[in-house]
Amino acid sequence: MKEQRRFFEQSSLSLKARLGLGAGLLGLATLLTASIIVLGMARVSDRLDSALAAEARLEDYAALSTQVSTYIVVAAELIQSGQPPETRATRTEGIAETLSNTFARLRAGLDTEVAAARGLDAQSRRATLSLSLARIEALFRSAQAGLTSGTSDPARLRAHLDTFASGVEPLLAEAVNEERRLRREILKGIDALRHRLVLAAVVMGLGALALSAGFYFGLVRPQFRRLDALRAAARRIGQEDFAIALPGTRQDEIGALYSETRRMAQALASRAETVAEDRARLNETIAQRTEALRTANARLERTDEDRRRFFADISHELRTPLTVILMEAQLGRKGAPEPEAAFATIESRATRLSRRIDDLLRVARSETGQLTFDPEPVDLAALAQEALAETAAEICSAGMRMDAPAVPPAPLTVIADRNWLRQVLTGLIRNALRHARGGGALKLELRDDGSEAEISLTDNGPGIPGDMQAQLFDRFAQGGSARAQGFGLGLPLARWVIEQQGGRIAVQSPLPPAEALGASPGTKIAVRLPRAPR
Repeated sequence: MKEQRRFFEQSSLSLKARLGLGAGLLGLATLLTASIIVLGMARVSDRLDSALAAEARLEDYAALSTQVSTYIVVAAELIQSGQPPETRATRTEGIAETLSNTFARLRAGLDTEVAAARGLDAQSRRATLSLSLARIEALFRSAQAGLTSGTSDPARLRAHLDTFASGVEPLLAEAVNEERRLRREILKGIDALRHRLVLAAVVMGLGALALSAGFYFGLVRPQFRRLDALRAAARRIGQEDFAIALPGTRQDEIGALYSETRRMAQALASRAETVAEDRARLNETIAQRTEALRTANARLERTDEDRRRFFADISHELRTPLTVILMEAQLGRKGAPEPEAAFATIESRATRLSRRIDDLLRVARSETGQLTFDPEPVDLAALAQEALAETAAEICSAGMRMDAPAVPPAPLTVIADRNWLRQVLTGLIRNALRHARGGGALKLELRDDGSEAEISLTDNGPGIPGDMQAQLFDRFAQGGSARAQGFGLGLPLARWVIEQQGGRIAVQSPLPPAEALGASPGTKIAVRLPRAPR
């Protein structure tokens, strides 16, 4: 130790070179230690992975044993009760699929083990496990094929089942025992490797301790007094006391640092006021930018949520008509007795699908500012029937009752974009189905009001609190419902569409007792549009 200290003190090397030399020695020792530890841990990790894989396979074998027992019991019951082949196949289909999945997991794990095994002996033993598993799976496939075959002879069916039951047990026991033996060997190897790593760590730790002690007492400690003076000066600078006096020392790196510290204190003294002003301006700028980022992030979160809901709704809206079209097309291809009905259904659903695509395009254009209208005379009674036909299945599924409007004696015609108006009306019905399902009743009404025509929808739901009614016309607001669906059209875009065509939309909740559909407060949404010239 003393010799190391004398070497460092008498060395003509600069402080940087001496520190570099000592650090290099420590780094070399550390690198050697880390290399040994990394290699050892890599081997431990490999063996632990093998042990965990063996443990997982043991769990899969236990699950396989349980599934095999369940399969045997179910199959025996089916044979004893004389079930037909179709019933036997149906009853065992789920268990057979579960067994197949378990076989697949075990086979994949064993394939991985065989590929990772080192040495011919280890590969052969793991390949033996794969062979045992293949035999078990073959016995199961044979038993399942026999059980689901066309024969109903109980003796033949029992023979298939007995062959499977008697053959699978020894194979399964052999595989489990081999897995346990492999796991024990792996754990023993891990323990031996651990002892070797501990011994190596002790030796390297003692060597590193000796090297670190020599480096500390020979080089680091003599510099502490000089660094203490520098730390005291830095503390005073930190307290904004720039009148510091550092002693003169030899011109090595620390001496140069002394000089730079004195110059720094002088510069800080002259710049203190300027720095304070700059800091104040910087804090103000940071606060402004932080608030702007927070606002932008909130907008992005809302936009992302709206986008996810929009695409989820697209899949929901397009899947149903496509499913019906495919089903009817398949029935027609198989020679349905009434192809006209199938083609009519296909045409109806295709028309509905085309209409939904048009709706999607309109909503998309509304987001990009490209919304256009095609005003034309529209019969409100006919349009109401279209909206009811489009939402009839949803009304029925919700368990609600819709009072349809009576056909007026004279056509109630308005000037509006037919598709947009239909979409607004169906959107109002769907909103009522979501938020007023508990009321169970809806009412659609038409009214002639001279120069205007009104179509309104009344529900028997819980109503809309007064403090929430002001938010109904906010973009993408959906009443706080977690089950909100549709294209996000809602009342905001609906109001904009109606107002752009010279109309008005209004919400009333709660309803007067004379207009309510029941005891609940209820809500009424009315759309008024100008009448077409008569």
